Amino acid sequence: MLKPTLLTLSLLTVGLPGSTARPVETASTIQAWSPCPNDKIGMECADLRVPVDWKKPDGRTITLKLGRLKATGTSEGSVLVAYGGPGGPGIAITQSAASAWWSDLRKRMDIVTWDTRGYGEQFRGLSTGLPCAWTRIPIPSLPRDDADFGRLSDTNRGYAEACRLKDPELFANMSSADQARDMEAIRKALGGHRLNYYGASYAGFYGQAYARLFPDRIRTMVLDGTWNHSAADWTRELEEIATSNEQAMRRFFAWCTANGCEDVPGLWRALIARADRTPIPTTTANVAYKARDLQSFALSRARQGSTAWPGLADAIREAAKGDASDFVPSRGARYPDQATGVTECTDWPRFATLKEAIATTRRLQRLAPDTGAANTMASATLGCIGWPQPVSNPPAPLPKGLPAMLGAGAWGESDAVTRVLSQVPGSATIYHDGPGHTLYGNNACARTHINRYFTDRILPPTSTNC
Repeated sequence: MLKPTLLTLSLLTVGLPGSTARPVETASTIQAWSPCPNDKIGMECADLRVPVDWKKPDGRTITLKLGRLKATGTSEGSVLVAYGGPGGPGIAITQSAASAWWSDLRKRMDIVTWDTRGYGEQFRGLSTGLPCAWTRIPIPSLPRDDADFGRLSDTNRGYAEACRLKDPELFANMSSADQARDMEAIRKALGGHRLNYYGASYAGFYGQAYARLFPDRIRTMVLDGTWNHSAADWTRELEEIATSNEQAMRRFFAWCTANGCEDVPGLWRALIARADRTPIPTTTANVAYKARDLQSFALSRARQGSTAWPGLADAIREAAKGDASDFVPSRGARYPDQATGVTECTDWPRFATLKEAIATTRRLQRLAPDTGAANTMASATLGCIGWPQPVSNPPAPLPKGLPAMLGAGAWGESDAVTRVLSQVPGSATIYHDGPGHTLYGNNACARTHINRYFTDRILPPTSTNC
């Protein structure tokens, strides 16, 4: 483990995103561990300097703030932890979750986390930040014609340029692959042992990028509540996401059939057909919902399970009468939104033409007549059209030779992570047949299996239910 002195690490991976090119050496330092600012749980922090652009080892550097909770027993190594977001502040989240999440694993392992590059003070992060005030913006509607597509491109570009100009170099190097290269720097700083990694939600994409870049440096990797950024056929993956969404809505409809709201499925289909032509009004000023808006809100509630289903049935009935007010969120944005940002827009394919956008949307609507393209990357990345930075870290298959990995997830998420891990022989997925997002913090059964995998490299049966 790291000693309380200045250490030197060497790392630079070059080559195209997703390549497995061998590292080129460059020098960087990490400062001594010391108590984290305002810490109350015994977490230590340290600074690690890394290149802002990993292709330029002698160029400008930025600071990554690392946090460490030492093992309460004899340490057998460390587990690197990230919570997604992107931009979830690893240090602050670990401090708030330490006793509930990590107490058992800490008996044998150090817990190490970091605040990811670019997500600074406005995200409660302590690493070098991109000085932008990212806000959640409504997902744009599908453009109606080429002129509308051009206006959307210009709007998105203007939104992004205001941020890019604050720090063009950092803006250009914030993909999940850049985060993965930072992970490799942290691994080497911790002594060079093979990586143990827990990636929740969006941080699962950091793990998938790391597996492509450094396949021989992994000991264990857990992908919890994440999605598939390793598809060979992105069109097919969009179809899988849309199908999963449709299943969520059908699960709600099946409940309705057994619980006195068997009229709701028919009302829903008539409602979204009508809303495609004329938005459904609400009692909130200047708020009326198109079909895609209603589908997005309904999907979010459907995925919450039976506690949310009675209210969803009532909302659909009222909207069918001409008042969609029950779909208006009690707080926050009035329309379905997406945190379109610098990481997302460099990780996910975006439509190049209106023709492509329309063809994909229609295909998803045929596959998922109740939910369409709502809450898929096909709709989310409409906010990336015209983005001034290209997709530098596109989805790509995992390489051969990876060690067996472990996935986890609730409804929908477990299916997505299984598609990732089906490429890695011997891997397993923990399923939870219910609502939720990620399992480790909320499901003791899953946490026990994950901890055993990290400590002893023992996987549960291939499809374990928790």
